[in-house]
Amino acid sequence: MVERKTDVGNRVDRRLDLFMKKHDLSDEALELIAGRFRMLSEPMRLRILNALGENEMSVTEILSATGANQANVSKHLSILLHAGIVSRRKEGLTANYRVADKTIFELCDLVCDRLKDHHETRQNALANIFAPK
Repeated sequence: MVERKTDVGNRVDRRLDLFMKKHDLSDEALELIAGRFRMLSEPMRLRILNALGENEMSVTEILSATGANQANVSKHLSILLHAGIVSRRKEGLTANYRVADKTIFELCDLVCDRLKDHHETRQNALANIFAPK
């Protein structure tokens, strides 16, 4: 079955509705959820995750893929590692990283699909405003 553009947004809305209705969330749980979103709100962390994808990479390879400096990449890798999003495997003096929590990609796909739908809706609305009559 092929999803229409609007189906993706509706699916996200339904999931959010079900999530909020099914869970009586404590303040502590809400803080944990908010912390997870804050952790993902940094563009460099998303750039690192995107570079890693399904691969394992050394810090040197991540530096090359992101174009960032070592201090910045190391800082963000440490945050991602502490959050359990990536894992590290040491081989001699080399540290290799990979994405440990693949649900991050599902979340990013949902957000990207929703942003695309939102952008297309706005673009169509603007086109209608400026369309010749």
